[in-house]
Amino acid sequence: MSASSRYWNIWRISPARERVGYKYCLVPTAQEFVQTQAANSQNEDIQAKLLDYFHNKKTDVDAKIRSLAGLCLRCYVSDPILKACQKIDNLFGGEKCFTYHDLLPFVLNDDGKTLVILDSDRKNQLILDDNGEAKTTAYKFFSVRVLQTFNADSQSSMSLDNWAYLQTKQNSELKDFLSEFGFQHLSDWALLNRVRPKELERLSQRSRHLVEVFHAVYRRDRLQHRSKGGTKCPDPATVQLQEMLRRLQKRNVIINTTVMLMKELKQVAMQLRQYDIWSYRQPLEIQNPDTGIYTSRADVPQDSPNELDMDQQELLESFHPRLSLALTSAIQQEIQLRITGLQKSKRYGIYAQQYIPALQLYYCQGMSLKDIAPKLGMTSWDQARRVLNPGELLSKVRTVTQEQLLDSILKAAEQKGLTQLPPEPEYLKTLALEIETFTDTEIFTQAAEEIRAGKNRSMNSVYAQELRLYLEKHKEYNND
Repeated sequence: MSASSRYWNIWRISPARERVGYKYCLVPTAQEFVQTQAANSQNEDIQAKLLDYFHNKKTDVDAKIRSLAGLCLRCYVSDPILKACQKIDNLFGGEKCFTYHDLLPFVLNDDGKTLVILDSDRKNQLILDDNGEAKTTAYKFFSVRVLQTFNADSQSSMSLDNWAYLQTKQNSELKDFLSEFGFQHLSDWALLNRVRPKELERLSQRSRHLVEVFHAVYRRDRLQHRSKGGTKCPDPATVQLQEMLRRLQKRNVIINTTVMLMKELKQVAMQLRQYDIWSYRQPLEIQNPDTGIYTSRADVPQDSPNELDMDQQELLESFHPRLSLALTSAIQQEIQLRITGLQKSKRYGIYAQQYIPALQLYYCQGMSLKDIAPKLGMTSWDQARRVLNPGELLSKVRTVTQEQLLDSILKAAEQKGLTQLPPEPEYLKTLALEIETFTDTEIFTQAAEEIRAGKNRSMNSVYAQELRLYLEKHKEYNND
């Protein structure tokens, strides 16, 4: 897909996709609008034009045009909104009671259908009804809120991607949700009780012994207390402190009294509080009142990743755009190979010209192979299956997509010094497995489920959408 396709595909919540919780949906009205209004424009020009329409800077633009421009922009910002939720999930580590799935309903709430405009002050969202009349609404799309507050004309303005990413992290409902899981002040004992491995690594050897012994005694008793209805973390009891002293002595850590032990435990808790991103109910970034620029909070853990770590992260974040390019290329390649193969076949050569029309009936109209056969002059369902064979096409596209993505990632990894070419066997094995899992989760599992669904199939997977884009381009090319 080209960069502009972000303006007509939207990320939406999908409960049916349990593993990822979201899906990429084609918005045909947005696609038609972009291709009509900005067919020959660069990506930056498309965005500027859409923003001018949506923010009503062109007074002669009617409400329908403004709403369609907004719909395209809502598709565009769904990507950084999704990424921000995933980033928050990663930032808070694995020892928590939520995942990014729980964050999505607060910010990824756009249906990708309702037409919305802004009032003259850009303060209120208005819905366009079927008659083109603007009406107030109690339900607010977060994507529209992002666009409301975006100022592209400011000299210090962020990009729209960065603005959407930042606004997601600052969303008040999302922060309220996080506060329920500890984004607030914690007692010394709560901090010590829930210390994470990465925090433990930052401590001195003596402090690690203190925390480990604290866990062995306090956490053990805490779990028993909680099972009986206890919630808060009370001060350690004298008997607990005495047991900790005995355990520390076995580790050659000598502390003479329980009073001194309490003092040292509190000092360790103070160190942990400096690292703890749940310490205060504040945004993840803080705005400088003089410059207006947002920076990371000082109390957010800074792992100070080395250059290789940063390069590895950049590589992982490039999976999505590289996957889109690989999928587009694989579909085009395998369809052309299939047509060539049919042309060379003595038995099925006469159906080579009908392969594209058959794909259109299958993926655009949702027809079954049984219904497709007579429309293309085939004698049976089995003949249609042998000619079209959508399962085989999907399998080959999957293989080629994964191969191209692997090749692209390996070249990028070699440039960043993360591996050599040819790569080490273990690195290649790990990366290939990661790519297989990633592509199946994002694309091919759902695409395969569609084919197996039978009569009631709904061709809405990313694969089906991309295949339809190819078929549409092929049709336009042949009509020229």
